Amino acid sequence: MRIETVFIAFGSNQGDRQDLCDRAVALMGLLPQSTLTGVSSYYETEPMDMAHGHDATWFYNGVVRLETQLQPEHLVAICRETERGLGRDPELKRVSRPMDLDMLFYGRRIIDTPQLTVPHPRLHERRFVLAPMAELAPDWVHPHFEQTIQALLDRLTDTHHVQKLDVVPGSRFATRPSCTMPPTD
Repeated sequence: MRIETVFIAFGSNQGDRQDLCDRAVALMGLLPQSTLTGVSSYYETEPMDMAHGHDATWFYNGVVRLETQLQPEHLVAICRETERGLGRDPELKRVSRPMDLDMLFYGRRIIDTPQLTVPHPRLHERRFVLAPMAELAPDWVHPHFEQTIQALLDRLTDTHHVQKLDVVPGSRFATRPSCTMPPTD
């Protein structure tokens, strides 16, 4: 099975945002048939597109890079289950949430099904996605626009506030193998 480079954005604006982001990063590091190869810094970001009257608590956002053999549909299903496990109600849209996971890229593939659209259809409009993505892979080329992530960020007109935080991503839960062999005598 072919190994693909995948980027997944994560964000939280409910509860202990750093703890929830650390948990998401740790869980991404435990995915089967996958290796976590990069984690951006955390960014505190102004909420956008929230439903009227909902909490305006700012988000913690970031991006992880994985090398995976998981198929995109399986990976997105794991992301949805991870969101639920971290407290997200999948029925509620455009509201505060403990965790949001979005597949940004699955290799260079373009996927457009009722269940999944990759590249993420609005990532090129969102500073809170492009800033951490550019930190991990500034030269990654968006297959629709044929521009690098850094070029998309440089041309971005989004004025929402995005501030890089001085915290170590994933520091509360060190990524480790899920199973280890007992020592032999």
